[in-house]
Amino acid sequence: MKNDSNKRQGNILSFSLLVITITHTLTHVAGSIQAGIFPVIKEEFTLTNQQIGVIVAIPSLLQALFTIPAGLLSDRLGAKKLIAFSIGMAAVGALLAGFTRNIIMFTVATALLTLNSTFYHPPASSYVTRDTSPKDRSKVLGVLDSGGIFGFALGPLSIIIFMEMMGYSWRQLYLFWVIPILLGFGVLHFMKSEPDEASAATEKPVGEIEEEPSLLSTNMILFLLSTGIRGLGGAMTIAFLSIYLSESMGWSLTSIGLMLGASRLVGLFAAPLGGGIASRIGEKRVAVTSLFASYTCFLTAFLMKDMLPFMLLYVSYNFLAMLAMPATQAITARLTPRKKMGTGYALFFLPGSIVRAVGPIIAALIADLFGMFPIFMASAVLFYLGLGILELGVKGD
Repeated sequence: MKNDSNKRQGNILSFSLLVITITHTLTHVAGSIQAGIFPVIKEEFTLTNQQIGVIVAIPSLLQALFTIPAGLLSDRLGAKKLIAFSIGMAAVGALLAGFTRNIIMFTVATALLTLNSTFYHPPASSYVTRDTSPKDRSKVLGVLDSGGIFGFALGPLSIIIFMEMMGYSWRQLYLFWVIPILLGFGVLHFMKSEPDEASAATEKPVGEIEEEPSLLSTNMILFLLSTGIRGLGGAMTIAFLSIYLSESMGWSLTSIGLMLGASRLVGLFAAPLGGGIASRIGEKRVAVTSLFASYTCFLTAFLMKDMLPFMLLYVSYNFLAMLAMPATQAITARLTPRKKMGTGYALFFLPGSIVRAVGPIIAALIADLFGMFPIFMASAVLFYLGLGILELGVKGD
């Protein structure tokens, strides 16, 4: 029995992990289109900066409300049912976006395309974590992250292919993705309902401390605080990045889509690589080092005036941030009791949902008062502040 367990744990690339990685891609692909078409949306519906901020904030507010229920449902109902529900929500959202006639319909559609990930992440992360021994957590989470990253990349890249090269509208682009998303149901059918609980390895990963006995330990609270502050910086950035590049820097939709797509595609290599490195030298060490380099690239990018240096630095910022993703998720697993893993991951995603609801509104206020450039300087400050809390406040390697 022990030999079977060791054999299963040694082969981390299981069929179930492959299925969840594919569905992770389908969960994010349509939802990632919105950020790249904001210049078109703003012009078509004659929106102000504050209105853009509210449109971005509403889906995130809903995420904040449903994140904990999603984690609780994951622990009670099982991962497969919630993942199927998430894919269905994505399909409905893409369909509604494709038939949008006013800004209210578009906001509802994007809310569904954002909320679907709220019901996806806790069960998916919990599933692969419970199916893997502690020493391999960061590795499998890196593979899982690569699926979501690919979905985030496909959205902006499809803007270039369908809108810029083929002349389709943004509504037709959303409709295109409905069928691939629905095919996710077919793929999901072949995944086992629940993972085999991987026994905790007697040999702990490098630098890993004992699993926390309670869900809301001091370590977890400081970790969530760090995640929320850093997430606020990201929320402020993404809401107005494409508009800033279009209006202030004179970039075309093709250039914006190319950069956003490339900055995600590099994650296909960064996430698995980061997971492998974290399993060897320690999760916190990889997270702090990678994020510090990432935020430095971010700050430097916005000090550049030319397109190519900005692109290279912004892509590097995303590469390094995604290098740290498996490590931060593995830290979440370490800080969470095994029987509450779904709820633990819901807590991990909760700060991001909250700050994404307020970040765009704060960014819009800054844009109206001081212009768009200060948004990104404020984001950099928040990035470094949150990183400092992670380094000084959270115990680990």
